[in-house]
Amino acid sequence: MSTISYPVRRPTPQPRAFTLQQVLLAGLFGVVLFVVVLVIFFLGFQIVYAGRIFPGVSVAGIDVSGMTPREAAQEIQRRITYPQTGKLVLKDGERFWIVTPAELGLALDASASARAAFQVGRSGDPFTRLWEQSLTLASGKDVPPVLLLDQRVTFAYLNNLATQIDVPAKDATLQVEGIEVKVTPGQIGRKLDISASLILVSVQMQTLKDAILNLYVREEAPAILDASTAAEQARRILSAPLTLTLPATDNSGDGPWTIPPEQLAQMLVIRRAEADGSTRYQVGLNETYLLTYLSDLAPKLRRSPVNARFIFNDDTRQLEVIQNAVIGRELDVSASANFIQEKLAQGEHEIALQINYTNPPVTDEMTGEQLGITELVQATTTYFRGSSAARVQNIKAAASKFHGLLVAPGETFSMAQALGDITLDNGYAEALIIIGGQTLKGVGGGVCQVSTTLFRNAFFAGFPIVERHAHAYRVGYYEQTASGHSDRLAGLDATVFVPLVDFKFINDTPYWLLMETYINGYSLTWKFYSTKDGRTVEWDTTGPTNVVDPPETVYRENPDLKQGEIKQVEWAAKGADVTVTRRVYKNGTLYFSDQFITHYEPWGEVFEYGPGTELPPKE
Repeated sequence: MSTISYPVRRPTPQPRAFTLQQVLLAGLFGVVLFVVVLVIFFLGFQIVYAGRIFPGVSVAGIDVSGMTPREAAQEIQRRITYPQTGKLVLKDGERFWIVTPAELGLALDASASARAAFQVGRSGDPFTRLWEQSLTLASGKDVPPVLLLDQRVTFAYLNNLATQIDVPAKDATLQVEGIEVKVTPGQIGRKLDISASLILVSVQMQTLKDAILNLYVREEAPAILDASTAAEQARRILSAPLTLTLPATDNSGDGPWTIPPEQLAQMLVIRRAEADGSTRYQVGLNETYLLTYLSDLAPKLRRSPVNARFIFNDDTRQLEVIQNAVIGRELDVSASANFIQEKLAQGEHEIALQINYTNPPVTDEMTGEQLGITELVQATTTYFRGSSAARVQNIKAAASKFHGLLVAPGETFSMAQALGDITLDNGYAEALIIIGGQTLKGVGGGVCQVSTTLFRNAFFAGFPIVERHAHAYRVGYYEQTASGHSDRLAGLDATVFVPLVDFKFINDTPYWLLMETYINGYSLTWKFYSTKDGRTVEWDTTGPTNVVDPPETVYRENPDLKQGEIKQVEWAAKGADVTVTRRVYKNGTLYFSDQFITHYEPWGEVFEYGPGTELPPKE
């Protein structure tokens, strides 16, 4: 049996676009409705909270939602009492001070705090405001209170604490009492750091919480905390006398010089010294005192260099030392002071002075060949028969000053300088001298016999004479010959009166000149040794001219003489003028010529007598 199938009719579906339109319209309507409701809500919210703080706002945890600023200010003022009731404990080690924030200058500004709460959600554009209001409503917002800090009050309080906390740093001290050294250790200082401490308490008070705060206190070390090293150095300096010596090579026998500890203590000085960024005490002797001490010592040590003295051995033609050379010596004051300071610092108490030594031009080991002293170039003898023992003694004392003496090439020789002081202590006696137009008894009478002999020897040797003074009147001694008397010797005398009147000549040769003097009975011989340079001397004299007889004999009373005692004090001498001309040749050629013009005053006899003495009749 077959089956017949018939098609099934299905309903025709509705177009899908119609359904979507309805959905979109419904969604749009819902959005509009939501916005309208939201706007109505927030408009109503703004109206409700106009003049009031929005919900969710608090100040330091105090809920001020819905309050007017004035109400909020009152609530804040009532609830926040920290400035008056808070406690801060300020500590410095074991010490502490309890203070309220108000005492430190902290105050609450409740009105400003309420205004700050009121401004939440009211700043910026509308969208920003709505957003902030929504966040505050959802999560809340705590506004910090407005606190006022008068830092002048805080500073004053901390400054007052500083007077209790601060301890000044003290340097160690070093003192010398007698020869005892006393030391006081230094003290570390403490100082409140007010600026740092002010920041510390300011930050803590912003938290509105009590706290224990350790104040910032700085330690301040003194410049010198420990002076024990310097004290030990001072004790070493004063532990023994300071002995100053000459260098070991100086065998003069001078010194030592000792400064006792008591005197060292008076010279000791303690100074502050900076080195490598640190300060320390420096101990030494006062430089002024030390230099004064050494400067006073210097003249005692000063010694001029002196040439060796020789005689010329006519047989061996060599020089023989008769007086050793003297090495010059001078104390170096500055170098000695520095050396003493250095050695004292090292603990030494026997210290050698710093001496500068200077060799003279001629030392003991020099030979005649080196000096150009190879032969006798001139010898002259004068006579003084009839001289008193005192006059002879003075001639010997003066002549000895020149025996072995050297004159350098080119040197202008001064007899007065070589003679030195003519005193009793230097071996001279009192004898007659010519001074101030009179013949008087004085120390050194007869020295002019020596100056006259030197003058003649330099004259006949052909050396230039640069200073020569004749006697006031003719003296018989200076015109004596070996067997008698000669007027030809008049005008060849020379007087020396130290230091006013001198005799000088020049050694104008390239050789050293050695002088030797010999006394033989009543004669003085003066020798020059050097090297002959071909010079010869010719001379002539006018002899005494314009001769004037002496004045009449003079008698004068002397109260120091006894009655009947008559003493002759001046001897008669005729006045005269004498001109001596000299021509010096060198290898036959005239080298130079000179003249010596002498005027002798006529000199009368003078006798002195005691009071009441009967005088002899005039001739």
